[in-house]
Amino acid sequence: MDCCGHAFTRRDWMWSTALSSLGAMFAGCAGTRATPAVSAAPMAAAVALLRDNISVDVHTHAGADGVTSRTARPGDEIARGMRAGRIAVLCLADVPDAPILGRNAQGVLTAQRVPEPGSLWTYHLDRLAWVDELVAKHGIRRALTLADLKAAHAADQPAIIMDIEGLDFLERKLERLEESYRRGVRTMQLVHYTPNDIGDFQTGAVTHNGLTPFGADVIRACHRLGVVVDVAHATADTVKQAVKVSTKPLLLSHTALHGSKAQGATPLTERQITPDHARAIAETGGSIGIWHFFPSLPRYVDGLKEMADVVGVDHVSIGTDASANPGLLSTYDPFTQLVDAMLLGGFTPADAAKIVGGNYLRIFAASAG
Repeated sequence: MDCCGHAFTRRDWMWSTALSSLGAMFAGCAGTRATPAVSAAPMAAAVALLRDNISVDVHTHAGADGVTSRTARPGDEIARGMRAGRIAVLCLADVPDAPILGRNAQGVLTAQRVPEPGSLWTYHLDRLAWVDELVAKHGIRRALTLADLKAAHAADQPAIIMDIEGLDFLERKLERLEESYRRGVRTMQLVHYTPNDIGDFQTGAVTHNGLTPFGADVIRACHRLGVVVDVAHATADTVKQAVKVSTKPLLLSHTALHGSKAQGATPLTERQITPDHARAIAETGGSIGIWHFFPSLPRYVDGLKEMADVVGVDHVSIGTDASANPGLLSTYDPFTQLVDAMLLGGFTPADAAKIVGGNYLRIFAASAG
């Protein structure tokens, strides 16, 4: 389109319109910030950062009606929220052991029964079909390579990287990894809440003393296929042993620093990680995603700073773990406000761009190409 004698692309027009209307748009928004409405200039900087850089939530289930919902069919809400918040990419995480999970007397998620052989694999395939429908009908592009991510961002099209939270369905069958890869999965988390043959997890009994030989084979297979290995939920020993096996950067997609003052009192203490645990990930060139279970956006920014103080800004990402549970980003509408809070909270645009997406893109490119 043309405006005032200058040729504007659709992308240029969309972003210039967004910038000019920011004051009105956010004046009426009820966000989580404790501060008054921000001025247009800082928010414009956040919009510009998201326009010029690919942003990624490195671990999400995309809200209450996302991929982990047992009743909701795919719809337009995921794409709508991504566009509203200007986030480019979601690592959309299926949870294969979901059918057997429940909370124990302490309120901790745990496997309630031993799954029937093949049942978790069947459930995983069903969730992959859910994602196929999402991509086919609801305005989401599936990304398999870095080139796909760049193309989606250039076209202003929301994109997903298919993720798996726990490989409990493997049953020592590495060919199932290959089938998941063929179906579009590009990030695989080794363990979750169900005992498996791969390694120990943070909230379970220690049975393997870390990573098993089969777990090492799984990591090697992921590297061979071109899949990002995620060690979230794994014990410190499992992670340290995975570091020795890995030849690619590792991801630890959703956690916070142990004893995080920014997060405050939380039932998730067992899932937080120590500085040494975090540094083990950073040593691989990897990154640690910080979840969204903080009382406010400024406190979330403080949580990012806590981890950056330990491992540096090159090794911190945003990994919300957004699902049906309450959190700051239960939808993605406030994502631009989060980036604004990062800039107002002291992160430079360059450092914010790394955390918002650049660090994960480095890991993704090293694994998936």
